[in-house]
Amino acid sequence: MTQELGRIERPAAERFAGKRKLFLVPLAYEPPPGVGDGLDVLDRYWSQAQSQVAALESRLGSVQYVYHETVTESGGAGLQYMQEAAFRSYPIVQERCQRGAALEATEDPEVLLEVQDLQRCLMLPLASARVSQQLQVWLSDGSRRRYEHIAGRLHETLNSGDVGLLIISEHHQVQFPLDIEVFYVRPPALDEYQRWFEEWLGRQQRESAGPDAAAEA
Repeated sequence: MTQELGRIERPAAERFAGKRKLFLVPLAYEPPPGVGDGLDVLDRYWSQAQSQVAALESRLGSVQYVYHETVTESGGAGLQYMQEAAFRSYPIVQERCQRGAALEATEDPEVLLEVQDLQRCLMLPLASARVSQQLQVWLSDGSRRRYEHIAGRLHETLNSGDVGLLIISEHHQVQFPLDIEVFYVRPPALDEYQRWFEEWLGRQQRESAGPDAAAEA
């Protein structure tokens, strides 16, 4: 069951005692290099996400386990990977780990690499429709195994009464165990960032199409 942040007050929070709880934060990735206005919106998003997660913790308990998309190692190795990859979600994760939460290996490394390679292949212009279709089938199977693994990690590590934090792309396909209460964190700046990204992408497409298309816009 997915809960809305604003509706979880103190009396209502008592009914979640003893249950497995998961705070879900959509992972917003970096805009392309050199796009300053997008970074400003993204900074606001992560600041708001930090505040909303803290508000949930004050009502439902501190995060004990952290799960993050593309993280394949637990503990310090996982934190180092996040820091080196310059994830803007790193401060949220680091703060929880400093307070005693455990960063869990979330992804199967082989399946993750398989999915990433297939995604890169499908970005290339392919002459054969059959090859494209086969790659799509392969990608669908890999994605299914990827999300099943993430769901399995949640089920294996999050115990009764525990609180977890999952940071993952908004369009994920993880099927959460039915006994996990999911609390969806959606800061206002996420919609703002998505609008900005769509506008930026539209400008890029018009510019690549040539001056006539840009003039029509």
